[in-house]
Amino acid sequence: MIVKATIETELGTMIAGATDEGICLLEFADRRMLESECSYLEKYFKTTFQEGENEYLSLLIRELNEYFEGNLKSFSVPLITPGTLFQQAVWKELLNIPYGSTRSYMEQSVALGNAASIRAVANANGMNRISIVIPCHRVIGSDGSLTGYGGGLKRKKWLLDHEKRHSGIPTDQSLF
Repeated sequence: MIVKATIETELGTMIAGATDEGICLLEFADRRMLESECSYLEKYFKTTFQEGENEYLSLLIRELNEYFEGNLKSFSVPLITPGTLFQQAVWKELLNIPYGSTRSYMEQSVALGNAASIRAVANANGMNRISIVIPCHRVIGSDGSLTGYGGGLKRKKWLLDHEKRHSGIPTDQSLF
């Protein structure tokens, strides 16, 4: 079973899912891909979502509260990220982008060892099912523009502004 919880945040309602090994889903409830993401996870784990609680959901909720308070810069909750090897590499590399910082899709591609993989990297970012914790919101266009965030660009901007405010980065250094 995938245990499901509804979490109210400053950016709106989020849906979280956890197995007995860790978090496999954290998405905004209004994300268009949410239903297909849940279907994929149900097929992958050969089970269904059911409302409930487990230790990983409790830890996630605690850490999200600390994050939104500006007191948590790195999550410790275990993550379960089924996907292709390439997707998993992209998601793992997202975790290397420091809190309060951004990286362009080109920089992300170079970090993965293939500068020509920009579109594939952008596509894998879009397939990330664990919003905020796997910080795909920290990836921006090469020109500094806010592009491509499943939760919407207003939320992406809010997250980047929030992290910058609490990062200790001098305010004269712009993220964009």
